[in-house]
Amino acid sequence: MTKKEEAVKLIHDKMNNKTFLTYKEIADITGYHPKYILKLKKEVISGTISFVHGNKNRVPSNVMSEEEKQKIIKLYKKSNVSIRKFCKFYNSRSYSCIYNLLKSEGLLKTAK
Repeated sequence: MTKKEEAVKLIHDKMNNKTFLTYKEIADITGYHPKYILKLKKEVISGTISFVHGNKNRVPSNVMSEEEKQKIIKLYKKSNVSIRKFCKFYNSRSYSCIYNLLKSEGLLKTAK
């Protein structure tokens, strides 16, 4: 049982007079802030409670397309510059993004 499910169960019990815990005590048990417990209570009352995050299974908005990946790989293979200079030249993606792509393709030389 997740913390949120436990909190909702305790809130249900409190609303049905099955427990004498206060909302502050429920917050202490679950580790949530008391204001969040009251927000959960409102969601329980209105029936809009959700246990799954709204962005789950969505593709991130800044994901690199396959075309762009191939373009970066092709450009890097043609260049003779270091990864840092290449990233400054490309300039539309971060260093770590380009580095991880090139490393996964096996194009970077490992230092000993």
